[in-house]
Amino acid sequence: MTEAAPRSPAAGRAKLTDVAALAGVSVGTASKALNGGGRMRPETRQRVLDAVEALGFRPNQHAQSLHTGRSWTVGLMTTDGIGRFSTPVLLGAEDALGAGKISVLLCDTRGDAIREQHHLRNLMERRVDGIIVTGRRTDPRGPLSGIEAVPIVYALSPSTDPADTSVVSDDRGGARLAMEHLLATGRTRIAHVTGPEHHAAARDRARHAVGHLEDASLGLATGRVHYGEWSEAWGRRAADAVLRTAPDTDAFFCGNDQIARGVADALRERGVGVPGDIAVVGYDNWDTMALACRPPLTTIDMDLTEIGRIAALRLLQAIDSDPAPGVHTVPCRLIVRESS
Repeated sequence: MTEAAPRSPAAGRAKLTDVAALAGVSVGTASKALNGGGRMRPETRQRVLDAVEALGFRPNQHAQSLHTGRSWTVGLMTTDGIGRFSTPVLLGAEDALGAGKISVLLCDTRGDAIREQHHLRNLMERRVDGIIVTGRRTDPRGPLSGIEAVPIVYALSPSTDPADTSVVSDDRGGARLAMEHLLATGRTRIAHVTGPEHHAAARDRARHAVGHLEDASLGLATGRVHYGEWSEAWGRRAADAVLRTAPDTDAFFCGNDQIARGVADALRERGVGVPGDIAVVGYDNWDTMALACRPPLTTIDMDLTEIGRIAALRLLQAIDSDPAPGVHTVPCRLIVRESS
């Protein structure tokens, strides 16, 4: 008779020893990963959190709070009222924090400095263990001011203080992926249409796109970057302007998916085949735009959820008195669809 395999603990009845065994760490390390004590690599903490989730382990939050002095809450401060960018960041942060049963308090400042201070005071009164700051733009922002010594991590919108911890998207890598893809499909007359020049995302993506073309001994089809608005209407107008100036254009690399969808609409109205005659690549991988476009857009995904997850892990590391100052970049991904 064969020996029966050990059974997994029933959900909600797992013990800390079960969590430690599954994560491959000591009970002490598992405890520290959950109560914020000691120092450890983010990967080790993540293994413990994954084990907690897999086993359905439920730590005694009240007892832990009394023991550690922690509130088991984290604030997420955003200027993105619509949620287009902050929602994926929040989901990624919750993926990393939720397994440890840390609650996330979302505060929308709407870009208002007074509202920001109001939310900060509320978070301080709640004695949050840390704060993640994010927004809808990649422009650097000033650090939070007038608060106590609480760990802070900036996600997507980096802090202007190099001593702070920031987690951002790799726009250089994203532009490179787009241009390499277009060049690999035989496109050599590429136009670049993007948003307002005073936005860091527009300037950075344009600079890197032009630099990559120059490395290939090429230049933009019209000889310049077309700055405008983050809108479909601008994409339609820009497409017409580009084709008047450079009718032999064979590809558009656009600064976001809204612009790219407008470009695709304008080309379709002209009877231009996409991608047969002209390929179109967007940026952001916003499903609402990318999948509704005809044809569906090839685009660059900034992996906002991963930015949120990494930001949360860096925050947990800082709460453990082991901060990682500086700017940490998260790679982009090329999502190939029918437009190229």
